[in-house]
Amino acid sequence: MPTNKLEAFLTGELEQLARDGTKKGAESVIVEVLAATDTKGPRYRLRGEGERAFLRMNANGYLGLSQRAETVQAEEVAVRRYGTGPQAVRFISGTFAPHVALEERLAAFHGRDGCMIFSSAYAAVMGILPSLIGEQTIVVSDELNHNCIINAMRLSRPAERVIVPHLDVAAVERALDEAAGRCRRAIVVTDGVFSMRGDSAPLSDLAGLVRERDRGFAEGCLLVVDDSHGVGVLGETGRGTEEYEGVQADLLVATLGKAFGVNGGYVVGSAAVIEYLREKSPFYVYSNPITPGEAAAAKAAIDLLDGPVGRALLERVRALTARFEAGLSALGFETIAGPHPVVPLMVRDTGRTRALVQHLRDHDVLATGLTDPVVPRGDEEIRFQISAEHTEADIDQALAALQTFGAGR
Repeated sequence: MPTNKLEAFLTGELEQLARDGTKKGAESVIVEVLAATDTKGPRYRLRGEGERAFLRMNANGYLGLSQRAETVQAEEVAVRRYGTGPQAVRFISGTFAPHVALEERLAAFHGRDGCMIFSSAYAAVMGILPSLIGEQTIVVSDELNHNCIINAMRLSRPAERVIVPHLDVAAVERALDEAAGRCRRAIVVTDGVFSMRGDSAPLSDLAGLVRERDRGFAEGCLLVVDDSHGVGVLGETGRGTEEYEGVQADLLVATLGKAFGVNGGYVVGSAAVIEYLREKSPFYVYSNPITPGEAAAAKAAIDLLDGPVGRALLERVRALTARFEAGLSALGFETIAGPHPVVPLMVRDTGRTRALVQHLRDHDVLATGLTDPVVPRGDEEIRFQISAEHTEADIDQALAALQTFGAGR
């Protein structure tokens, strides 16, 4: 069938994105990873950039685990034993020993009775929320929640959707009070760490509020947290925003593809809820799991974090984050300081954001600019992400590049 009419329409849409300044454009393709040295972390070569070696400050690998010998070896051993892929969904014949071992390890790591892994944390959220949201459910969501939460709510058919201002616990309380007795179930859903800003949800306040309002809903009031950016890096032992705040959510979603440096997502919770989700979540039931090799590598990464190596990596990434934040302030740039290695440089202008991203690239530093509609107009920023694989010299290289651009330019 000819697609020329559709192509003409879509070309117009792409041209409009370009005019609006929201078109992402061509992707940078990594063609080689250069090993770290005594003074420099890994460098990355890109297609079309010749022999230039780039400092990567826009990746989620906060602990630098993806290239550690322990995780690489764990994946290699599992691939040789089980092959490169599961070749089936879990309930047919796609469950391998590394999948079960990983789920048991994650449940224990988070102090829960049950865990199930997904192909990604995005798939986990999309598979969990619609399975728990019914026609008599109210869902209360922070306005800066991740796109996966937004789309999961769109996929659901709740009685009410309430979007509250960022970190506004009082607004959550009002929404629950107004729905009590009218809705049978309530779900408060939030990011743990908000990926664009690096700030974290007030989980202690939210957990207390959910417990207090539980009696107003026949099927309960639940707190669901997507802590994909928090787990593995926030909290004394890297257990995420829950540890940082000293509470537990009813359901915790996180990823294996950021701090753990592998691939996939997961949810932990009570045994009964996890068993129900295994039966009902379409993103689990009808989709292949991560490979056995990835599961083995992820378990190795968790074992590293949950020991002396992990403590050292957490100390390192925190020290480097503090160094970078102090450097930004000294140069006169606006940032949102905090313990998380997402460090936003608030530019607050689309054109200047793009110019700064290009300036950094010209100085061999990869960083990501966030503009409307990813962030609201006026909140445009460069999102820097610090990793334990960085060195002090790497941090200073990025700061030197920023200094040549100038805070007031």
